[in-house]
Amino acid sequence: MRKMFTADYHRLLTEIKERVRLAQYAALRAVNKELISLYWDIGRLIVQRQIGNTWGKSVVERLAKDLKIEFTGVGGFSAQNLWRMRQFYDTYVVQPKLSPLVREISWTKNVIILMYCKNDLQREFYIRMTRKFGWTKDVLIHQIENKTYENTLLNQTNFDQTVPESVRRQAKLAVKEEYIFNLLELGEEHSELEFQRAILARIETFLREMGGLFAFLGSQYRLELDGQEYFIDLLLYHRGLKSLVAVELKIGDFIPEFVGKMQFYLTVLDRHVRTPEENPSMGIILCKGKRKTIVEYALWESNKPIGVATYKISRHIPKDLKGQLPEPAQIARLLEGL
Repeated sequence: MRKMFTADYHRLLTEIKERVRLAQYAALRAVNKELISLYWDIGRLIVQRQIGNTWGKSVVERLAKDLKIEFTGVGGFSAQNLWRMRQFYDTYVVQPKLSPLVREISWTKNVIILMYCKNDLQREFYIRMTRKFGWTKDVLIHQIENKTYENTLLNQTNFDQTVPESVRRQAKLAVKEEYIFNLLELGEEHSELEFQRAILARIETFLREMGGLFAFLGSQYRLELDGQEYFIDLLLYHRGLKSLVAVELKIGDFIPEFVGKMQFYLTVLDRHVRTPEENPSMGIILCKGKRKTIVEYALWESNKPIGVATYKISRHIPKDLKGQLPEPAQIARLLEGL
């Protein structure tokens, strides 16, 4: 009887703790929305007063001083922050699609996006991704510095032909053009086994760079077919797509034969590992280098969802990718629903 009581009590305690956490999270979200709305209104009032007037920096500096006196101990009213509120309102008031979304992320993250992002589509991408994946401030800065926006939009996949339309946009956003792995212990010259071991030693960092909705299922994942053994370098699971994702690590340049091997793995996964409620398996081939035309031709006749990406072991951001992005209308359609 006592054991039954103890077990029931622990269930009760767990349920109450979960409810408290949900309430705390809801309260934090409500406070954040109110704070962003306050800063939005302050920015609006400053912009409206400056129309037709010659108010300059001195007025904002005076406002900051008077607000600090009035609200002693309340932060956020520095002259610099007031100018950011003005920029914040001015930037998003003409973006009705984004103005509700900025209230879903913190002021600090909004400021980072304002500081680092140069156009509306780039800002929209990072707002939506931060909101969806719950990126911290440091993760957000890391993603911007590693040019996640550009690398996501330039990825090479065959998803238009192989992925159902219902999940195609999300699938495209799950594969980047280039990944930056901070595996400092790994030298510039390394074997595939050393690369894999370095990833396993920092699996959380690896999954974060992969995009946020991946879960790790295993390394050297064993498949058996007709008495023969085969091993997938890494097997992941994408929670949003509900799909197994096979990752092959290649320390050299991409060659077309990699696609045939990946197609074989995906076929075996779909027939022997995938559960009925899961979507078809996907593959990501990570190479040291690639030629876009070779990848395009190699994927052309493939009937399995495969993406090909490159990787770097570095803290430096990739080369400038401006001028290569899709048209704004295509980017906007891709971001819908995030």
